[in-house]
Amino acid sequence: MIDFSLTDAQREVQRTARAFAEREILPRIQQMDAKAEYDRSLYEKMGAEGLLGLPIPERYGGAGMDYIAFALLCEEMERADTAFRVILSVHTGLNSLTLLQWASEEQKQRYLVPQARGEKLATFALTEPGVGSDAGNLSTTARRDGDRYILNGSKIWISLADAADHFLTFATLDRSKGHRGITAFIVERDFPGLSTDSLHGKLGVRAGNTGIVYFSDCQVPAANRVGEEGEGFTIAMSAIDQGRYTVAAGSVGLAQACLDASLKYAHERKAFGSEIGEHQLVKQMLARMDQGIEAGRLLVWKAGWKKNRGERNTRETSMAKWFATDHAVASAMDAIQVHGAYGYSNEYPVERYLRNSKGSVIYEGTSQIHTLMQADYLLGYRRDKELRMPQPAYEGEM
Repeated sequence: MIDFSLTDAQREVQRTARAFAEREILPRIQQMDAKAEYDRSLYEKMGAEGLLGLPIPERYGGAGMDYIAFALLCEEMERADTAFRVILSVHTGLNSLTLLQWASEEQKQRYLVPQARGEKLATFALTEPGVGSDAGNLSTTARRDGDRYILNGSKIWISLADAADHFLTFATLDRSKGHRGITAFIVERDFPGLSTDSLHGKLGVRAGNTGIVYFSDCQVPAANRVGEEGEGFTIAMSAIDQGRYTVAAGSVGLAQACLDASLKYAHERKAFGSEIGEHQLVKQMLARMDQGIEAGRLLVWKAGWKKNRGERNTRETSMAKWFATDHAVASAMDAIQVHGAYGYSNEYPVERYLRNSKGSVIYEGTSQIHTLMQADYLLGYRRDKELRMPQPAYEGEM
């Protein structure tokens, strides 16, 4: 039975995350966004607070919290700014939770433990120039050479490209095999042949680092292969389930930020002799925001409940991501409308919310991809080809 009441521990995570955001992020975010600058020291502070390893078991350096607590953390971080939820998506969701599920014990001790403690930053390198949703058609190659692999190619739109210490990277050993030729590797920044560069001119998430990763005869020890040769696509898809969950939870937080700002402004701004909140069409926009926030949060918690039990949750996570991200964009549009001309300037945060919201309906599967996924589930097509893989259940008491 699903219980929607939060535990004391989960509420403490919520309080801690909100306090961190109010203390460390909100006083600086407008300036960081305007200058398109990221500050690694804030990531280090997140690590010192235990936020980067929240759902990782204590034996691997994490806090051992469940997936609902993790969703609350993502929601609070994006309520402040999307860039800080992105850290949780790539470092914790796409990388660390994937290592927890697929890495060898030696790899977990060497890479997962310092990541969970916040001592090292990690990211996820799958997307390539010209290869977006077609993740099974990678151009980056890997070639076995004795006790190492040689990687060549490039990745793009990689969060933390210039900041990460570890890159969970995917390359193909044989393009003729399609997705069955893909293999996963842990690549360290100082491995010979790896270099990075930043992307500039982004519409949103300007307070976060995004870039390109280049592999030029990059030498990766064979011991750094994750899983077996040819398992990379399965590993990547399981990672994306984790990443989508963080995006869904964060989008609830962004929509909540839009509502919070709009409620405040609706009381402050007066027109035609009364607060604009008294006008019916403003009420309609506020109510619509709140309705979607409640629905999105419940979809996220349903997916989190299944994740806690170690059950396959691809369908539920896809639904949550699809709904919550679309609603975040709609909420940001309504928030600007509530603010009128002021919503069009950076004097108020809602224009940043709109710019940030748009990315989430593209990455981790576009809204169109999720529409097709949900239709395939309904028609029974996807169940016939669903990948079977173990799920990392929450290890604490339920």
